[in-house]
Amino acid sequence: MTDEEKEKYFQVALCSSLVLFGFDGEDLKILVYKKLNDPFKGALVLPGKYIAPTVSNDQAIHELLIEKIAYDEHQTYIEQLKAFTKVFRNPLGRVVNVAYYALVKLTPQIEEKVKTQGGEWYAYDRVPDLAFDHNEIVKYAKERVKRRVKRRPVGFNLLGDEFTIAQLQSLYEKALNRELDKRNFRKKIFNSNLIIETGNTTDPKQHRKVSKLYRFDEEKYEKLSLKGYDFLF
Repeated sequence: MTDEEKEKYFQVALCSSLVLFGFDGEDLKILVYKKLNDPFKGALVLPGKYIAPTVSNDQAIHELLIEKIAYDEHQTYIEQLKAFTKVFRNPLGRVVNVAYYALVKLTPQIEEKVKTQGGEWYAYDRVPDLAFDHNEIVKYAKERVKRRVKRRPVGFNLLGDEFTIAQLQSLYEKALNRELDKRNFRKKIFNSNLIIETGNTTDPKQHRKVSKLYRFDEEKYEKLSLKGYDFLF
């Protein structure tokens, strides 16, 4: 490659944005931040970072999650979405954005860390106007999540170790953006044989109705997956 060709083709920056979905047991939310510098200073954006030549996008996203929420790899589901490549998507120059999404169960510790860094959670269906093409990225991530929860048990990453059937149904309704029949939902979930009754119940001091608590049988799912099991919802 000639010096002229290097000058022509190696003038593109790389970044990664993250659509972080969090569930608090009732509501599904998306994390955004106010931009502190130009371009679009003061506008709302997805968390993200530019990628140095010696760093992979996967590594950068892991670092971003550690920075933003004290990320635990065992409790967070991460998946790459795609590259967003519009030529003029960033006024600073050509920037290719390799976007990701992640699913996390919201805890008081995560919410406190996000708050101290100026982050804000918005309802899944009420994300405001964002700078760059970040609304397009959010839309794409929502469609990916919708497809995933229909065929894989990724939704369990948004729940605590123990959860009620009502919490599980609420999560699926938010992710799929539609109401689900209570009887049919319970039938499908129990027929999947992927949840186990823990023997525990919700605290009557915190909940008007005492409900049974369940957990996801990840070991059984892994075994069934090897045989071609498909979590079709």
